[in-house]
Amino acid sequence: MSMQSLLTPKRTKGRWVSLDNFLYLICLYATILIGFGLIYIILDLNGHVVLIDETSFGGNNFLDRLASGFYFSAVTLFSLGYGDITPIGIGRMIAVAEALIGYVIPTAFVARVVFNIENKKEV
Repeated sequence: MSMQSLLTPKRTKGRWVSLDNFLYLICLYATILIGFGLIYIILDLNGHVVLIDETSFGGNNFLDRLASGFYFSAVTLFSLGYGDITPIGIGRMIAVAEALIGYVIPTAFVARVVFNIENKKEV
């Protein structure tokens, strides 16, 4: 629903870029980050190795694995990563999908704002 709200053309309070749009964007990013983080964690808990932590900080307990999964998800969503955690196996495809989504969302947001402004000028 948040993706639909982001892409649906709508003016808010007479402005094209509004606080509502940014809040939708933040909620959308948070939802995707948590979703992909849970995918990495669930796969790890089921015995599929999808992430290799190259640092000495990663532990074997659940909270360390949870933190690593969410950290990797955030770094992958907002950039292409730092290289301290490496995806392997099916984790590579999941990371590619997440990175693609991370790049498409801001593009869609900017395109929506520009498209709405252009349509306003024509009317």
